[in-house]
This record gives sequence, structure tokens and C-alpha cells, in this order.
Amino acid sequence: MSLLHLHLPLTQFKTLSLSTPFLHGTSAIATTPSAATTTHHRPAYLPPIRAMRSLQGRVICTTNDKTVNVEVVRLAPHPKYKRRVRKKKKFQAHDPENQFQIGDIVQLEKCKPISKKKTFLAIPVPKRTASKPATAPEVGLALESDASSEV
Repeated sequence: MSLLHLHLPLTQFKTLSLSTPFLHGTSAIATTPSAATTTHHRPAYLPPIRAMRSLQGRVICTTNDKTVNVEVVRLAPHPKYKRRVRKKKKFQAHDPENQFQIGDIVQLEKCKPISKKKTFLAIPVPKRTASKPATAPEVGLALESDASSEV
């Protein structure tokens, strides 16, 4: 027997008091279009999210042709102790000219998949030049060590 054919007395339902406007149908939710028809657009002033498009790491293996294995190290908080610990992850990257050696620092740029595991392109990073430590300016006073060497 279906529910449409049931004839229940309406007097028991009229005694119920509905206190929320949502149940009365006067809520703003009832007047808006359904969630299925609305689409979420990003505002024009926000840049697109480009997470993990570029990484930097050290080449650890160059045995494959046109492929380098790069280890990326990042710092992440320990789940229990909250101390920052090093997390390492290896990525396969495309090296079209086989120009990288083990120990080189490379930039990994995201690109379309080249193979099953290769989705990065290795780009060389210029080596850092070691800056000379700044020497303290001369005060003009003779030090004891200088005086003993002169005598």
C-alpha cells in the first residue's frame, strides 16, 4: 500500500509547532538555485594555484639515458614532536642532453608526462659563489700577537 493512499487525520499535524524559518520555506536557502546548477568560479584578482610546479633538488643517479634521478629535500614538522625534520623524495626528470652529473643542483619544472614516472624537466641552477668572509676593519691598536712576532 503506498503512502498516497493513506488517509491520516491532519489534526495531529496541525498541533505541531514549527519554530525554524527553514521548515516554513522562508529561508534564503529555499530561494537560491540548487547546488547542482551553481558553479564555483575563482575571482579574477586571485592568481591560479600552481602548487608543486617547481622543485629544487640534487642529482643522485644518471645511469639512464636522458633521465636523471633527483632527490628533493624539504622540512616538515614531526607529527608528534613538532620539530622540523627532513623529508626526502626522489623524482625522475628529463635530461635531453645528458648534461647533469651526480651532485649537481637542478630545478625541476612540471611538464606533460614524458613516461610513466617522468613528469619533470631538469633545468640547471647556477652554482653559488662563495662569498669571502668580511674582514674586520683595522682599529689601529697593536695586538699582543703582532707585537710578539715583530720582536
